Amino acid sequence: MKIYHNLSEFSKLDNAIVTIGTFDGVHFGHQKIIKQLVEKAKADNGESVILTFFPHPRMIIDPENQELKMINTINEKADILKKLGVDHLIITPFTRDFSNQLPEDYIKNTLVDNIGTKHIIIGYDHRFGKDRSGNLSDLKAAGLHYGFTVEEIMEQDIHDVAVSSTKIRQALLAGDVSLASDYLGYPFSIFGRVIKGDKIGRTIGFPTANIFVEETYKLIPGDGIYAVTVEMSPEFKEEGSKPANELQTPDSGLRTYRGMAYIGQRPTINGMTRNIEVNIFDFNQEIYGQDIKMNFLKFLRHDVKFTGLEALTIQLQKDKEATLAFFETTD
Repeated sequence: MKIYHNLSEFSKLDNAIVTIGTFDGVHFGHQKIIKQLVEKAKADNGESVILTFFPHPRMIIDPENQELKMINTINEKADILKKLGVDHLIITPFTRDFSNQLPEDYIKNTLVDNIGTKHIIIGYDHRFGKDRSGNLSDLKAAGLHYGFTVEEIMEQDIHDVAVSSTKIRQALLAGDVSLASDYLGYPFSIFGRVIKGDKIGRTIGFPTANIFVEETYKLIPGDGIYAVTVEMSPEFKEEGSKPANELQTPDSGLRTYRGMAYIGQRPTINGMTRNIEVNIFDFNQEIYGQDIKMNFLKFLRHDVKFTGLEALTIQLQKDKEATLAFFETTD
């Protein structure tokens, strides 16, 4: 899949099969639409094109609203779309100038002149252009003029997509990563860089990698303890034989390990900031500065303030046992 970070980078195609949307989560509902897009492109001997926007339009239209969080970062979204077989992903910078185009200018400049749209798959309620005044009827009328056809995604399918996105966000904020994964069709993940912490975990036998997530718009699940797998580049593999905890990931080229993640403010030590940490089982490498991916598989318990580090250590051992028991059921 080819990725473009501006329409100016894209070379007009002879037979572009297009869909448009933010596709946050790229969940089952989105995947149904994207599969339709890819199949149509193959059937018509064309090329599939997804036009998406970054930042999310609501971040520009309503910048004071800091509550909107995304299920995927833009890079995570691109990785999923690539696996679904999309040919071209255009990530258009969403600005007020872009949003203020007249609908007819948007159709001509973007869909026709820039992309070369011959067929567009779009929702019945799709709105575009200044004040969101453009609609499906405008697209169909323009299609007759410019020579492209319009395929409508039915109301029930659009409703399912909207409901799924809402339910995924609600589930993640509640810590229910299992339900979120059911809607997504894959485990929810966090990608971030390992940074130095205060190393308290080392003193009680549970060293953790502290994760910094650069994208402030990324949705972080509710506070608590989770069973996770951790993926990292193979060059950080320990010397010698394969660690007992390492899982096989032959296709990705990454090394994957079991572990348990913590999200919260560490109330037992009167922490002041919300942390994301992971205890990677049977792993003792220094990986500061490295990028890792955590896949959230199961919620174990809520965050609790303990009477001290001894009580916390006893609970963490129970958490580890619960995590290992979970993985035994999935092997």
